Amino acid sequence: MTDNMTGTEMRQRFYPRRRQSVPAARNFAAGAVADWGFFHRIDDILLCVSELTTNALLHGVPPGRGFLVRVRLCEGVVLRVEVHDSGGGVPRVSDSPDCGGRGLVLVGAVADKWGVGERDPGKAVWCEFGCEGPAPDRRSDHGMVR
Repeated sequence: MTDNMTGTEMRQRFYPRRRQSVPAARNFAAGAVADWGFFHRIDDILLCVSELTTNALLHGVPPGRGFLVRVRLCEGVVLRVEVHDSGGGVPRVSDSPDCGGRGLVLVGAVADKWGVGERDPGKAVWCEFGCEGPAPDRRSDHGMVR
């Protein structure tokens, strides 16, 4: 989907509350990134998709519901990932020394910006990545992201 007025391209997909949804969402985002040629920070982008969708499954999606992944390319220079869920609460960065709870720490370390927006019901957790010059084409002969 393209919005010619703003120069924004957008794709979105809904996923059920299942573990298999995390790799499916990552593959969905990788396809959008490849189609748009936004290979600048593909590894960081896909890491954040994995972390945000995992957080939605573990903390934000009530039983019987799912979550929405939206990927936007704005003016060809900013890629935004959003994960929408219908759960309550506000995500926070963990300061616990436990093994878990580091998803938002990773997102904060690799994304240019991240935040949480309200929706009814629930929230949307997002992160953005800027483009710095032309990106190398990282597709293999089969069109897959390497």
